[in-house]
Amino acid sequence: MTEPIIRVIDLWKRYDGNGSETIALRGTTMEIHQGEIVALFGKSGSGKTTLFNLIAGLDRPTKGRIEIEGKDLEALGDKGRTLLRRMKIGFIFQFFNLLPTLTAFENVYLSLELANIFEPELALKALKEVGLKGKEKRFPNELSGGEQQRVAIARAIVKRPSIILADEPTGNLDTITGNQILQLLTQRCQEFGTTLIMATHSSLTCQYAHRILRMVDGIVIEESTPKRIDS
Repeated sequence: MTEPIIRVIDLWKRYDGNGSETIALRGTTMEIHQGEIVALFGKSGSGKTTLFNLIAGLDRPTKGRIEIEGKDLEALGDKGRTLLRRMKIGFIFQFFNLLPTLTAFENVYLSLELANIFEPELALKALKEVGLKGKEKRFPNELSGGEQQRVAIARAIVKRPSIILADEPTGNLDTITGNQILQLLTQRCQEFGTTLIMATHSSLTCQYAHRILRMVDGIVIEESTPKRIDS
């Protein structure tokens, strides 16, 4: 088997504040391979978002090691981690996180600009791929929730990243729209060979994963298949 695209080894994250300590991660270890679709399944507060922030280099662990494509994140330094995020990692957020003063096209094109790719036709193509042709000039407040999430998917896939991190990608959508979004997202990732990790507390999302890592109190406690996750 090939080397994992993501390797997390004995990862800990502690937060200190107001004289108390919160331990968000407690020795999490996992490996994700290129092209896998993985659901990180757990309740709110189980450490999923913290783990995503660490994998993306947005935060730094208290202890442990993270490797992306065989490179130690800590050794990359701040500039290296920023470059990695811009070039290799796409984000999809539960609440979309679109810039309200930018159109759908501009939100997607910004992702390309940050990766030093100045090809507007790629942004137009990405929006077409997610079913938003003709809505490129609309602002986020002129789009439905499902359409905003489609823009967020286009923004994530447009630069063809190696990894997409989707944090509760359907958590703010109704079931029908959520299914449409998950079908679109997983299909695009499979087409491009993109590694997709979805943080979720929803059994619906888990049905679209190749495997499921169950997270409880800051640690991955077991691995399972979609058939073993109860509603």
